[in-house]
Amino acid sequence: MQVKATTILNQYKDLYALDILKSLATDFDKVVFSTSFGKEDQVITEMISSQNLLVSIFTLDTGRLFEETQEVFHRTLNKYQIDIQVFFPNQNSVQDLVSKKGPYSFYDSVENRKECCFIRKIEPLKRAIKDKEIWITGLRKTQSENRQSMEMVEWDEINSIIKIHPLFNWSDEELDAYIGEKNIPINALHKKGFPSIGCSPCTRAVQQGEDSRAGRWWWEASKKECGLHS
Repeated sequence: MQVKATTILNQYKDLYALDILKSLATDFDKVVFSTSFGKEDQVITEMISSQNLLVSIFTLDTGRLFEETQEVFHRTLNKYQIDIQVFFPNQNSVQDLVSKKGPYSFYDSVENRKECCFIRKIEPLKRAIKDKEIWITGLRKTQSENRQSMEMVEWDEINSIIKIHPLFNWSDEELDAYIGEKNIPINALHKKGFPSIGCSPCTRAVQQGEDSRAGRWWWEASKKECGLHS
């Protein structure tokens, strides 16, 4: 499958993001897009909906999302009149975690944080992408140092799926220009210094000079990833 991912990369690497999405919807039967309602995801959602592409959309509701994220979710449904399937964590797993370790165990160690991320994000993700051929994301290489080493098309060995990031090479300026041109609804937190938005206890605004992922799990020294895109 790595060979197939490389072939797709060679075919798509010079295409505009919308053309990539059109090709994926035509060339494959089981294409899924994950949104967390950040700027990048909102752009891809607009492209999919405006062209009525056969790409299913899902989101992960961890139970700890910002109110502003829920609000832009609602606005997105109303504006584009699309279905977005919601995947929640396993109820028993969340109950056991919070009962044994409390509601803020993720502050105590990286291991605890990864445990929480697995329960609230990784396990639901595995259900969302099960049996799919292509997983589309809104990743861009400028988001963090870790993501600069990624490719626009990758073989995800852990989840046995091809991942494609149509906006991978877009600059901040390109992203904002497209959002303005298409009048795309965005999360209100973006204007308050939150370029990357996750769970509310684990996300803060970034400071001047920090990269866009610095506000995620700010209390630990890590690659600022939850495991979805390791």
